Amino acid sequence: MDEPDLFTAAAEERQAKEPGRAPLAVRMRPRTVDEVAGQRKLLKDGSPLRRLVSGSRGPAATSSVILWGPPGTGKTTLAHVISQAVEGRFVELSAITAGVKEVRAVIDGARRAVGMTGRETVLFLDEIHRFSKAQQDSLLPAVENRWVTLIAATTENPYFSVISPLLSRSLLLTLESLTDDDVRALLRRAVVDERGLGGAVELAAEAEDHLVRLAGGDARKALTTLEAAAGAALEQGEAEITLASTETAVNQAAVRYDRDGDQHYDVASALIKSIRGSDVDATLHYLARMIEAGEDPRFIARRLMISASEDIGLADPTALPTAVAAAQAVALIGFPEARIILSQAAIALALAPKSNAAYLAIDAALADVRQGLAGPVPPHLRDAHYGGAGKLGHGKGYQYPHDLPEGIASQQYAPDAVHGRAYYRPTRRGGEARYADVVEWTRGRLRGEPAGPAKGEAKPGPGAGPKPGAKAEPRSVPKSGARTDPKPDPKPEPGPQSGPEHGPEHGPEAAAEGEREAG
Repeated sequence: MDEPDLFTAAAEERQAKEPGRAPLAVRMRPRTVDEVAGQRKLLKDGSPLRRLVSGSRGPAATSSVILWGPPGTGKTTLAHVISQAVEGRFVELSAITAGVKEVRAVIDGARRAVGMTGRETVLFLDEIHRFSKAQQDSLLPAVENRWVTLIAATTENPYFSVISPLLSRSLLLTLESLTDDDVRALLRRAVVDERGLGGAVELAAEAEDHLVRLAGGDARKALTTLEAAAGAALEQGEAEITLASTETAVNQAAVRYDRDGDQHYDVASALIKSIRGSDVDATLHYLARMIEAGEDPRFIARRLMISASEDIGLADPTALPTAVAAAQAVALIGFPEARIILSQAAIALALAPKSNAAYLAIDAALADVRQGLAGPVPPHLRDAHYGGAGKLGHGKGYQYPHDLPEGIASQQYAPDAVHGRAYYRPTRRGGEARYADVVEWTRGRLRGEPAGPAKGEAKPGPGAGPKPGAKAEPRSVPKSGARTDPKPDPKPEPGPQSGPEHGPEHGPEAAAEGEREAG
């Protein structure tokens, strides 16, 4: 591996002579496992990490581990604690700056050390998710043969960011965000510890509560904001860190949101579920988090378009045009004004009556097709426009609906295998109520039942029939939102929060919402 240059060496030497110049989070880094905040489950007696720290060796030595957790939960800290405890070589690399060349150099050095002195090597690789598949492949022989004990750290879901062969050769340990009590204890220790503030200032209870709230379970952020607040207090000649000085030093809490990681998908999922649940305030909260984190507005708009069809559908036929218009608008203007358009669309979707009937209908039809329920197209529906089709019986007996007074012919359309299946089951919420009446009447006519007025309609059929003696006018099932009769609609459907029947009445969880979209 390359030796540090003169500037790096000088910087490290200066920091060693003047430790107060290092950030508070670095100065307060635990020296022993007992000083580590949180992660009690991972550090209990007999755990893999505790055995690594204790230098466990022999035939049942601890294997390589992958530490997965949010920023500030102690992944790098644990690696440094282990580095102080191991008797062998400890090498630290960052996937941000290192590559295959550096990894191979460490592995070659580890093999020489084992052969010459018997010393084992612990390799800490930070940000392993930044390594490509080929770079991660270079670690496999060393981990497989235990030439090195790998401690890899990542903030990304390893099942998506770490190759399967490396996962299977390592223990996956999940770190959790620190609790408020963990952060509080960390702040109090930093205030009095000689490595920290050394008692130069005191921390008021209100300021402490504010710092704990700002940290959001992130130890590094807690110490960074404490350092900023202490600097503001000392500059004003105050002996106590007050809430006022804290708010002055820390103007805004950073949003805990990684656009390339789990937060990207978790917050997007929460946004869609809040819309589905008609909670407009929660919807705006998650929308704000995505906007503040710099999320691509086109991604947000795509999620809204999916929700408009999946969770609302024909209960409010204007939902999808609203979402599509929002997507077109944000693509044209971008942030910051796009936030207003996204807000309008999200509010409209959250407050719209809900129906997942369209989603369930297509999935039910797909399920039948995938199970082999297809069969040949009925002969009278087959293409009859080419020569010889008539001899094959194609098109024979087909009734042209536009030639009939009601615009509906009593004939079979679906293949025999699925004839009579009712995939679309409309709700009676919002605008979908009128479609429920039309579907019921239409299915009856297709079955050959006598004509009669549809429920809530003055005249039968999707449209009123022609007057006696008049030429029949082509009719069809109405477009979304079209009225089916000149008479007023039945009593309007209650709003989304006015009755217990609001919300989806059928299973399963929305597949489209759960899918991970690259954009």
